[in-house]
Amino acid sequence: MLNYDLVVVGGGPAGMAAAIKARECGIDSILILERAEALGGILEQCIHTGFGLQYFGEQLSGPEYADRFIELVNEKKIEYKLDTMVLDVTEDKTVYAVNKKDGLLEIKAKAVILAMGCRERPRGALNIAGTRASGIMTAGTAQKYVNIDGYMPGKKVVILGSGDIGLIMARRMTLEGAKVECVCELMPYSSGLTRNIVQCLNDFDIPLYLSTTVIDIQGKDRVTGVTIAGVDENRCPIPGTERTIECDTLLLSVGLIPENELTKNAGIGLDRVTNGAIVDEYRETDHEGIFACGNVLHVHDLVDFVTQESQIAGEGAARYILGKKGSPEYITTKGVGAVRYIVPQKVNIKNEGDVNLFFRVGSTFKNATVKVTYNGETLITRKRPRLAPGEMENVTIKNEMLKGFAGGGVIEITVEA
Repeated sequence: MLNYDLVVVGGGPAGMAAAIKARECGIDSILILERAEALGGILEQCIHTGFGLQYFGEQLSGPEYADRFIELVNEKKIEYKLDTMVLDVTEDKTVYAVNKKDGLLEIKAKAVILAMGCRERPRGALNIAGTRASGIMTAGTAQKYVNIDGYMPGKKVVILGSGDIGLIMARRMTLEGAKVECVCELMPYSSGLTRNIVQCLNDFDIPLYLSTTVIDIQGKDRVTGVTIAGVDENRCPIPGTERTIECDTLLLSVGLIPENELTKNAGIGLDRVTNGAIVDEYRETDHEGIFACGNVLHVHDLVDFVTQESQIAGEGAARYILGKKGSPEYITTKGVGAVRYIVPQKVNIKNEGDVNLFFRVGSTFKNATVKVTYNGETLITRKRPRLAPGEMENVTIKNEMLKGFAGGGVIEITVEA
């Protein structure tokens, strides 16, 4: 059995940021476990720029952003094992993993940080009619083919879903010579960042059809076309709106799912909306000493936010290992109405600093007011010119406010149009 103070599951941007922060907080014995053959996670295939604007104040590509943290991991001599699959994390913080070099590993940790990231929702979850023709894949798979492997998935493309990966691949496929016929979005709004809609669709005259979905896929050996249709308020196809578009490729950008199999197997409580763990302000789960951060906790729109959140988890794990946690007294957070979820779901009122509450809305708003209340009493009101489901929002609860709260209370966030 191996022994470490801290084991981090995942060597992407979340895992690296958490490990680096824990080292800076005084933890020397740290191990990162990564199933891929290199650190960096999904960033390695994201060769477009736009990363780092919030955190570094400059535009970086995905590999450049990842490389800055890989350098820090090596500089701080943080140990990591690549090509290593974590099989199980137990409640007593024992981690079981396997790789070709070491075989089966049993690792005892004082604290564990879960940073496994997320995966794309596949075609099987969509129930689209049609055969299993080639040419149907997720946008992330197409991104790997083009940016890592050097293959073109197709020449005439339809994209279903307007998530950020789909928008970016609409531009990428166009730049590589393909014709992107359109992007279809089931909802009446895009789930991607506004800047990506402008830079990836508008700048290349690629049409975005809202309240539209794919209802049939033609082709036996290879996709030859898709039938799209408008949908009503119940997301059901509207008869008479069908239209067939010739294409040889259908890319799916229909949502991301946190990789929480390890979390579930450990018996950690999950939020039914985020599909991630229920955590406190230091991202500690309901299992003492086990933390979660990044896209395995809730799907972020910017990697900069992943980094910042993971640093919080790294600091929280260090505090726990060093015995600085104390006896917490929690209040809970709750999204009301259009606010779909809030992270963290609980806050220790004995916390020493301010607490940021991150949340997403379920529909678009213009000139809305975000209101934060505690046990019905208004704490904060803030005007927002625009709120959209694809862009994460946050409010800060000052430490002076926390000191005036009593355990068992509830912070609610609402949006008033």
